[in-house]
Amino acid sequence: MTMLDLCYDSLDGLSVGDALGAQFLLSGGVSVRSDWYLPEPPWRWTDDTEMACSIVDELREHAGIDQDRLAVRFAGRFDPYRGYGGGTAVLLRQLQEGVTWQAAAGAAFGGRGSMGNGAAMRVAPLGAFHAGDSRTAALQAMRSAQVTHTHPEAVLGAVAVAVAAAEAGWARLTRHRPDPHELFEVVLAHLIDSRVRTGIVRAGRLRGVGVAEAAYELGNGSKILAFDTVPFALWVAATRIDDYPAAIRACVEAGGDVDTTAAIVGGIVGSYTGVGPGGIPAGWLEHREPLPGVLPPAT
Repeated sequence: MTMLDLCYDSLDGLSVGDALGAQFLLSGGVSVRSDWYLPEPPWRWTDDTEMACSIVDELREHAGIDQDRLAVRFAGRFDPYRGYGGGTAVLLRQLQEGVTWQAAAGAAFGGRGSMGNGAAMRVAPLGAFHAGDSRTAALQAMRSAQVTHTHPEAVLGAVAVAVAAAEAGWARLTRHRPDPHELFEVVLAHLIDSRVRTGIVRAGRLRGVGVAEAAYELGNGSKILAFDTVPFALWVAATRIDDYPAAIRACVEAGGDVDTTAAIVGGIVGSYTGVGPGGIPAGWLEHREPLPGVLPPAT
């Protein structure tokens, strides 16, 4: 198995989670119900998957993130009907008009930069690509995030997800199921003091609690912010690393920004499980809308 194979499995996990999670949302991003059921196909993916595909394209062709190229990919693939947040939609239109990503991302939210969860939702395949090298995963995640999100909270959210996916992919290659404590410790070692880090510390202390309590303590993405999204997603992934369906069900149960939490969780868990028993169900892949561009077909 190559690193690109892990990357594709993570993308499948991310996109299925995104597409399935999106079926539980109204157009305004509000969860419509939290009880589990399998919606009728096809499941249409959102901006989470669209942007992740651009990252995977970059990795497949160049094995690393060039920020200028990634900005061009994001702008070229931008479909405003995929559920982009208002700030990201404005930024991508600016890129299409020739504004540099440095100027556009740096000017967002009054010059503070976005602290949203958009950089984290798309980055798991990058982490899987760097399985066994969490430091590189963290550095590359920072580069991928800064193209659209310059606020430290958003960047650190992406770092946390990428490192978790890198660890999950490495655990798969070494046939070692990661203990939740181990996974949290590695992620925390790559973060500086921040609300994202504080939330992940809290997540690591939640043992034996249900989904509702974890979402209450950590957030469920309803604020669309990195620190309201990433700690809960990492808690789900760490506690359900070998059971993809259960991990996605937990995101649905929690409500909130379900497509994003399920995309993050699906990308991490898919890095570990791939497709098959305990992993991404083949039937779910068939229900997911086909991926765009020249990406290889799902296996």
